[in-house]
Amino acid sequence: MASRQRTKIRAPRRGVAGANDVDFEQTWSTLSHAFGEIHTKNASALSFEQLYRAAYKIVLKKKGDDLYKKVADFETHWLSTAVRTDIARTLHAHILADDSDSSLDASATAPERREAGTRFLAALKSAWQDHQTSMSMLTDVLMYMDRVYCADTRQPSIFSKAMSLFRDSILYSTAIASVQPPLSFLDTLNAVILDQVRMDRDGDYIDKSLIKANTYMLEGLFETDAEGEDEKLYLTKFEQDFLAKSAVFYREESERLLKESDAGTYCRHVRRRLDEEADRCRSTISESTSAKIIKVVEDELIRQQIKALIEMDSGVQFMVANDRHEDLGLVFELESRVDPKKPELTKAIQKIIQEMGTNVNSNAMNQPTAQPAAQSAPAEDGETGEKEKARPVEKVNQQTVAALKWVQDVLDLKDRFDRIWKLAFNQDQVLQTAQTRSFSDTINALQRSSEYISLFIDDNMKKGIKGKTEEEVDQVLEKAITLVRYLQDKDIFETYYKKHLSKRLLMGKSVSLDVEKQMLGRMKIELGNSFTLKMEAMFKDMSLSEELTSGYQTYISKLGENDPKRIDLSINVLTSMTWPVESMRGHDEEGELKTIYPPAVEKIKTSFEQYYTTKYSGRVLSWQGGMGTADIKGTFKLPSKDGGPPKTRVHELNVSTYMMIILSLFNDLPVDGTLTYEEIAAQTNIPQNELIRNLQSLAVAPKTRILVKDPMSKDVKPTDRFSFNEKFTSKFIKVKVGVVTAGNKVENDKERKDTEKKNNDSRGFVIEAAIVRIMKQRKELSHQQLINETLTQLSAQFKPDVTMIKKKIESLIEREYLERIEDAKLPSYRYLA
Repeated sequence: MASRQRTKIRAPRRGVAGANDVDFEQTWSTLSHAFGEIHTKNASALSFEQLYRAAYKIVLKKKGDDLYKKVADFETHWLSTAVRTDIARTLHAHILADDSDSSLDASATAPERREAGTRFLAALKSAWQDHQTSMSMLTDVLMYMDRVYCADTRQPSIFSKAMSLFRDSILYSTAIASVQPPLSFLDTLNAVILDQVRMDRDGDYIDKSLIKANTYMLEGLFETDAEGEDEKLYLTKFEQDFLAKSAVFYREESERLLKESDAGTYCRHVRRRLDEEADRCRSTISESTSAKIIKVVEDELIRQQIKALIEMDSGVQFMVANDRHEDLGLVFELESRVDPKKPELTKAIQKIIQEMGTNVNSNAMNQPTAQPAAQSAPAEDGETGEKEKARPVEKVNQQTVAALKWVQDVLDLKDRFDRIWKLAFNQDQVLQTAQTRSFSDTINALQRSSEYISLFIDDNMKKGIKGKTEEEVDQVLEKAITLVRYLQDKDIFETYYKKHLSKRLLMGKSVSLDVEKQMLGRMKIELGNSFTLKMEAMFKDMSLSEELTSGYQTYISKLGENDPKRIDLSINVLTSMTWPVESMRGHDEEGELKTIYPPAVEKIKTSFEQYYTTKYSGRVLSWQGGMGTADIKGTFKLPSKDGGPPKTRVHELNVSTYMMIILSLFNDLPVDGTLTYEEIAAQTNIPQNELIRNLQSLAVAPKTRILVKDPMSKDVKPTDRFSFNEKFTSKFIKVKVGVVTAGNKVENDKERKDTEKKNNDSRGFVIEAAIVRIMKQRKELSHQQLINETLTQLSAQFKPDVTMIKKKIESLIEREYLERIEDAKLPSYRYLA
């Protein structure tokens, strides 16, 4: 209800003289004349006290009903004639918009409509304000009637009645009858305001205060005399049209912008529109409409178009490819307004990660598969002297390089989307979960991911962290753990990591044992104590081995066997159940005869075994020559250029244990003596695979040809003959002869299948153990529940195959660990203690 200011007038005492003799018609004539003067703004000469007394007498004489009707009729007549006529004069053919069905002049331009509309709005504003002012003055005169008659008869106050008369006589009356259907002043007002708002949206100037005054009028008027809050004309007559027209406007605008602009421009335009509408409600319309019009803008510009926006050529994929973090942030902000789950943006980001991840996986898989070690060219470290410059990576290591590149590419991809998540997505939890799931799918889509990640860690532990600060080392370790976290088959990763770790420890390749232990600590936190148990035992074995070596040297000195020519022994005693002994031996070593060592080495072996027996009874040592190294001196006689005696040159050779055994055979041969491949194999019992690799390093690698091979070729055949190369030269005294492909490399197909077979066998035992643990605790369980609980319990280690679980259940039933429950509604099992 529109408000007014009340003036206090002292009421006359009851029993005023002449109250019974009042002439109603004469008194009303006086009052109506005064009311006319008030409406025409000539009230300065009026006596409001006399007017109040006159109205008081009428009510006191029980004529309140007649007075109430007379006032209502007077106001109706005044509004219908003088006021409505003044407003109607401002109506012009240009007042309505061109696209209105009720347009009077389709040729009217925006400035013409704005000018005509402004005159109409100003006239209506003036009429409303004058009416309110006049009725405030009339209400003061008729105050006694309000207090007595209106209160007793439950009639609206005269002020409220006058406001409803303004609604009926002005707003509801016909303004333009020349169109069908005819337009009321209220219809015209709505059309003008909507047209002016459209101009404002198009960037034209409008008089916002005029529109604000008229919408304020609509907020003060009601559809019925009950004056309920939901019956305001603003809500029932204007706001609905405003929201509907706005929806059409923004729907058309969104379709046009999607065709004409890029995604970033569209997002900025939407944000500007949202700010404009909020400001328009404060300054032009009504703040009560703010939330509703914002929802309209969100629905039409965002909710209905977000999918098309994201899929534009300049959409999310383009933004990601070109690091448009600000634009991505706008897309995130817009969809967050309409749906906190952000489904379209989430799907788009997941799709992009999967596509980019698939490309990374394809690049890694397209590299040639590593060949078996026996057919490989010499490795880099097998061809160079101790201080010589490293040569480019040979063809054999292409897939190893590709494996490391794959891991780095995945990390780069993750870093890229982590930056997007922080800078553009406000570290949103929903998108983080989606990105994590996509990266996990990408990594696990590559069958060799576990091996590649282990190789990546191995490469960093051997050389990648060299020279880095503690903070940089922590970053490397954290990246490695992040990759491990994504793996589904963590048991396969454990297999490879143990294999690579064992080689680093035994060959002294680790840059820092402290960093190795830090890595184990992180794995323990992430994957649990059982995952790192055997790896921690490997470090313990290395410490005990140092103590054994020191103790053995003390043991020898006490025996008095201080032979200066005695071989120095440094031993590593490994627990067979802890170390990956099978993978360390090589695939051709199992089932072979025991390696034959030179007598001097055999003697020291026997001596150590005797010492070890005194320390640990009941333990059996099995010597693994494939992982050992030896430092030996080689004497080479170079022919003199002037025909004199040959020059003797001594080199200290760092070779593998198997190379040491092979070279020792040539000590007993004459100068020109030769040995065939078969003879070397028979005299050493070195496994075929290892023998070929070591002979390649000694006789094929250009810079470490300690032996001469006849005929000279890369491959080693049973008929090849070998002799000692007296002419070997090197500019270094100390020469390291590396074993061909001795470093960690990607497994070939055969090795991969063997690893998977062993891992599947191991999984079978793990699945059985899990089933027994579950059934021992639950006693009885249905088939499906047992399957589900087994899957849940093992999901942290690997993704079990349901078929394998079923087979293991059957196996446990056959071995009487479980039994089927007869007559159960569902297939169920019972644990047998």
